Amino acid sequence: MTSWIGRTAAEIAAAVREKRVTPREVVAEHLARIELLDARVGAFRHVRAAAALTEADEVAARADLADLPLAGVPVAVKDNLAVRGESTRNGSAASPATPAAEDHVTVARLRAAGAVVVGVTNVPELCVFGTTEGVYGTARNPWDTTRTAGGSSGGSAAAVAAGMVPLALGNDGMGSLRIPAANCGLIGLKPGHGTIPAGIGHSDWFGMSENGPLATTVEDAGLMFSVLAAADSVRAEEAAPLSVAVSVRSPLAGVAVTRPYAAGAREAARLLAGAGHRVRRADPPYPVWLSTTSLAHWTAGTAVDAEGLDPRRLAPRTRVHAGLGRRFVDSVRTGVRRQQLRERLGPFFAEHDVLLTPALARRGPAAADWHKRGWVRNVLVNTAYSPLTPPWNLTGWPAMVVPFGVLPSGLPGAVQLVGRPVSEGVLLRVAGELEGLRPWTRVAPLGVGVGG
Repeated sequence: MTSWIGRTAAEIAAAVREKRVTPREVVAEHLARIELLDARVGAFRHVRAAAALTEADEVAARADLADLPLAGVPVAVKDNLAVRGESTRNGSAASPATPAAEDHVTVARLRAAGAVVVGVTNVPELCVFGTTEGVYGTARNPWDTTRTAGGSSGGSAAAVAAGMVPLALGNDGMGSLRIPAANCGLIGLKPGHGTIPAGIGHSDWFGMSENGPLATTVEDAGLMFSVLAAADSVRAEEAAPLSVAVSVRSPLAGVAVTRPYAAGAREAARLLAGAGHRVRRADPPYPVWLSTTSLAHWTAGTAVDAEGLDPRRLAPRTRVHAGLGRRFVDSVRTGVRRQQLRERLGPFFAEHDVLLTPALARRGPAAADWHKRGWVRNVLVNTAYSPLTPPWNLTGWPAMVVPFGVLPSGLPGAVQLVGRPVSEGVLLRVAGELEGLRPWTRVAPLGVGVGG
């Protein structure tokens, strides 16, 4: 019997379209894997077992089955996006348990393409932090279950890395998709502003939050991106050499990038140079005020999302975060600092097609009850390990994480690719080259603790 666990979304969809396997068979096998492993991983807040099997049969009966790009592909959805018939808890006991009447537009597009939603995934409360834990559980890194999966799309990343689904939907307001992708050895693509519908929380964090795919291959990431963006396909990019800048400098003052992540970025740059691209060391002109601007936007977004929720039911770190952010909401809403950042960094991207950086500054912290710990400790830990993602939410430009190499701990390494607006196709092209030059193991072996 052929197993569909660990197969790519593209492979599964092709087999379903050709009727070599039914959607029910594929979905049932993935549900069995979830039941077997998720007690150890903590990817899902809610698994839609019966509903998913029913919906798989509905996909099989569709007249347009042969044309569906995601025919029968099991997907997971982050728990801040509406799934029809399910509550959207956003990681919080303060959120209402009312079932959603309609799918979020991104979920609707996945379903229209033939995907089957098997469950909603764990997030930290209000999707604030770069670790995923709270009242609904802790999402652990399948490569080492003593470490966090990252956040805030931690459950979605853990589900894909553990082979529970081949694709998951996440989103990214300050790195919330790229951070867990880097931790868990996945492709994570944050599109540029306006490319994929957002509709995340009350304000999309002032336009900084974007929905995007988590996948194990560049092909699958491009396929899901095309579906979410309602595009026929990712725009083909010419094979001409690109100008690639490599920088291992942290954008945030006082935060250092550790040697393994810096070395990974330099090695990726060497491979791209060998492939014919024009690669040189060049640091973007990050402004000294980037740290305070990032903090203001980060906290202000939470303040807006916390409006109307009972503060007594929020975790202490969330209350402090939202309370601080309330004083910044008006200034952040003007968008002045974001425009100043775009103007400052624009000339750099006029000169370079792609910026290559480390994805993280250090490996993810331990999987622990961070929601019970103080706000300052959470902020310091988050900032120390993930300083490289926030600038690209502030600019609204596309950025993606690509697995690259192995850290001394045995965890996956990763690099980040950043481009100018409407360059998602360029980033996917470069990611595909890295995938060919340095392939990665796509699904975690789920050993308990691979070492420090």
